[in-house]
Amino acid sequence: MIAAAPARAERLVLLAAVALVGLNLRPFITGIGPLATDISAHTGLDLKGISLLTLVPMLLMGIFAFAGPFLQSRIGARRSTIASLAVLVLGSFLRLFAGNGWQMVGTAALLGLGVAVIQAVFPGIIKKQFPRHVGMVTGLYSATLMGGGALGAQAAPLIAAAAGNWHIGLAWMAVPAVLALVLAVRCLPRDTAAGQKRASATALLKRPRVWLLMACFGLVNGGYSTAVAWLSPFYREHGWSAAASGSLLAIMAVCQALAALLLPIVARSRDLRPWLWLTLAMQAAGFAALAFSPETAPVLWAAVLGAGLGGCFSLSMIVALDHLPDPAEAGALSALMQGGGFLITALPPWIVAVLHDMTGGFTVGWLLHLVCAVVVAVLYWRVTPASYAGSMGMPSAHPGDKAAAAG
Repeated sequence: MIAAAPARAERLVLLAAVALVGLNLRPFITGIGPLATDISAHTGLDLKGISLLTLVPMLLMGIFAFAGPFLQSRIGARRSTIASLAVLVLGSFLRLFAGNGWQMVGTAALLGLGVAVIQAVFPGIIKKQFPRHVGMVTGLYSATLMGGGALGAQAAPLIAAAAGNWHIGLAWMAVPAVLALVLAVRCLPRDTAAGQKRASATALLKRPRVWLLMACFGLVNGGYSTAVAWLSPFYREHGWSAAASGSLLAIMAVCQALAALLLPIVARSRDLRPWLWLTLAMQAAGFAALAFSPETAPVLWAAVLGAGLGGCFSLSMIVALDHLPDPAEAGALSALMQGGGFLITALPPWIVAVLHDMTGGFTVGWLLHLVCAVVVAVLYWRVTPASYAGSMGMPSAHPGDKAAAAG
């Protein structure tokens, strides 16, 4: 009992670190939308230029996620996470001095790089440290990641208004990054070279299932990147203030966080596809409402859309981690899914900006994501638990899986 208490305390501190790290991975993106008008006026960025503040970080999240297996085996997940949190501190602080568009894009790239590395290695830490509670802890991580998005959307315009300076509305995000850095140094388990297994990204990329997971993850999160980039400007075009449109984005992000936390707890079945289809139906309903009736119950539909996006993100991460039993290999698969996925995710905000210039509104962009939700629902039909092992070239771990897969 005496030994169990310190172990339990250490585990709780580690959970706090998981939550605080997750909290820092989205505010720098969601804080842009509510301040887009001010940023544009002071930096000269047009609509497509503002979209780069989302596109560039997402591209980097995709590109550097492919380095996840290398980072875990050569540098270590702990050192990679700590170095990346330091980069987040620096990138947020430098936004105090960003006076033109290219400097803003540069800080976005720096922040995107830091987030990319964390996202590549952190699921492996969760799988290794919480092997019996992967779903719940992944839900916590996903929930705080989405909650950080809510924090950025709500706090950025309020802090900017209070300070009279939009730079401060973005640079304050260095503060929680410092707290996460301190906690990570304090409690993340040290990297050990002994017995460390290196997963082969090349071998995984030969598996069609990996590409399917990338496509599903990317198309869904493309809806997220578009929503955080353009939901606030969309409602500002309808006459809303920066604070009000930021609050709507925050509501969406809060519902993302709640769904990301609760769905992995509620979805106890091994087959997560029914729950994934539910989240995709919610996304389709939300995007349809934005396209056809944006002024009718906007809070309700923002909440429905957020819950669909957040729940799908969390469940997608669990599905990827469940494909392989080894933490290093599962973390590598998750990193590759995010890598290819975020390369797809980066493009929709820019595409929607182009469509806006062509059509004079966001309606076609919202409809594009409605179609994407339907496409992902069809693709997930193939992702049965019975197919996990076979799709990864492994013998079935469950006796009934071969018969189920054949059926």
